Amino acid sequence: MLGLMGRKIGMTQVYGERGEAVPVTLIEVGPCTVIQVKTREKEGYAAVQIGFGEKKEKRLTKAVIGHYRKNNLKPNRWLKEFRIEDPSAHTVGQVLGADLFEVGKRVDVIGTTMGRGFQGVVKRYHFKGGSNSHGTKTKDQPGSIGASAYPSRVVKGKRLPGHMGTARLTSKNLVVVAVDPEQNTVAVRGSVPGPPQALVVIRPAKDDAGKTKKK
Repeated sequence: MLGLMGRKIGMTQVYGERGEAVPVTLIEVGPCTVIQVKTREKEGYAAVQIGFGEKKEKRLTKAVIGHYRKNNLKPNRWLKEFRIEDPSAHTVGQVLGADLFEVGKRVDVIGTTMGRGFQGVVKRYHFKGGSNSHGTKTKDQPGSIGASAYPSRVVKGKRLPGHMGTARLTSKNLVVVAVDPEQNTVAVRGSVPGPPQALVVIRPAKDDAGKTKKK
């Protein structure tokens, strides 16, 4: 299943056929360059390695520079490998863009959520918090976290304050609303993880038909 890398531009809205406002996320998809094509006969598995973004050679190791110079390609900031059944349709140096996706199809978008730093349980896990009246100030406190008699300890997995955000997240089955091959942009319905200009990976959804609702 071949996907592409890109940048999240931001959110906006478009109007549907019935005039309703549809929230969409604009994604700059590629252009991505095919860096290497791996086959089962040589590497033991079939995959396509693509690169996205630009990076200066002085910021790369000699091994990585040699990997690019082998095929006379410019260095990329990001490299990613996609395993596919038949890589014969792709060649080294091939440029892939937004035309890989079609309007109406469903895609999965993978990104890293925004970092929130160290947060308490009210913001991190949506705890209700304690009372903030009659002289008490326990609005942002978790309350009792253990038991005195049994088991006389804090149980594993207890939700407590800690680091929030910067986690890998996949938004699944997002509908492609618009595709602009000239600008290399794709608009998908809904939100995707990450701040503007963040790196995202967009690929065809594993369940393109979406989830069927039970009657």
